[in-house]
Parts: sequence; C-alpha cells; structure tokens
Amino acid sequence: MPEITLNAQLGRKIGSSDSRRLRTAGQIPAVLYGHGMEAMAISVEAKALRSALSTEAGLNQLLELHADGKSYLAMARELQRHPVRGTVTHIDFQIVQRDELISADVALNLIGDAVEVRHHAGSIDQQVFNLHVSAKPSDIPSFIEVDISDLTVGAAIRVADLVLPSGVTAVTEGDVVVVASHASRIVADPEAPAEA
Repeated sequence: MPEITLNAQLGRKIGSSDSRRLRTAGQIPAVLYGHGMEAMAISVEAKALRSALSTEAGLNQLLELHADGKSYLAMARELQRHPVRGTVTHIDFQIVQRDELISADVALNLIGDAVEVRHHAGSIDQQVFNLHVSAKPSDIPSFIEVDISDLTVGAAIRVADLVLPSGVTAVTEGDVVVVASHASRIVADPEAPAEA
C-alpha cells in the first residue's frame, strides 16, 4: 500500500496542560520511536491524522512522517482516546523499514453464504474478529476474507484453515476457532402433545 504523508512538529512540551493547549489548537500530542532512535515528542494535525487513518488500512496504514526536514516511514501503534468524546488524545508512531517483518492486527471479514447451516436453521458464531499476523509493512492487508460458503452444521473454521495473502503469516495459534456453526436450539419434542 502506498504511504500517506503526514507532517509532524518537533519540540512539543511535555505535560497535561501543554497537551490540552495543543489539542485546543487542533494538534495531537504524539511520540515517534523505533530502530534505536531515542523517542521524540512530536505533534501532528488532528484533521490530517483523522484523514490518514480513515483509509481501509486503518492503523496499519503506512505513513511518511516529515519532521524537522527528515522523513520517517512509520505506522500508528497505539491510540489513546477521550473516554466520552472518543477523539484521539495521544498517539504513538513506530518507525518501520520496508524489508523488515512486523506484527499487526488485521480485521477478519466473513464472506459467502453458509447454505447448509441456513437450511438447517443453524447459527454462525464468529469468535475471532482480528488476526495477529506477521508481514512486511507493505504486505499487511487491509482485511482478510473468511469464506463460510462450505461451512456445515457443527463444523468450524480455524486459523490454520484461512487463506492468507502472499508474504503474510498468522501469529495466532493455528487451532484457534475463528468461526463455528451451531445447530438450532429449537428442537421439537416428539412426546409433546400436539396443539388442537
């Protein structure tokens, strides 16, 4: 995926009151770290950050951070949000390299129609919604599709059954159940008296 450019300002002051002033001015306090570099206190424009992270890739979006005349390839690693408003109050950026393997969480999207399960009035239970994977930054997919078309009643799809894109490996254990199907809980009682 192509990276999105994000401008960062160096030299922000540390402290809750300074952070509040930054947020009031439309900036988000942040930290940039990784690859042996001492962590740098930076800030990014709130509107630009929202735009950068609202792509299909979400937090796995590759970012090119420009700060003090230098450019850093980075990814958002941890967001802190306001408990009521839900707005981002702080963000950590990790410097990455194009040829290194990194870990990330990728959304799992169910596709297809489990016809046999539906015909038997069964139910589908998705138990895992994000898969922990390892890949090069540019190989991390926006999401992974889980095809439930061949799912039968009482069967399950495990991590080991998933079809992953080239260059992507699952970190999550292979025997973890992603999707399970269950028989209908409404079973007719053969000895129940018939209604008049």
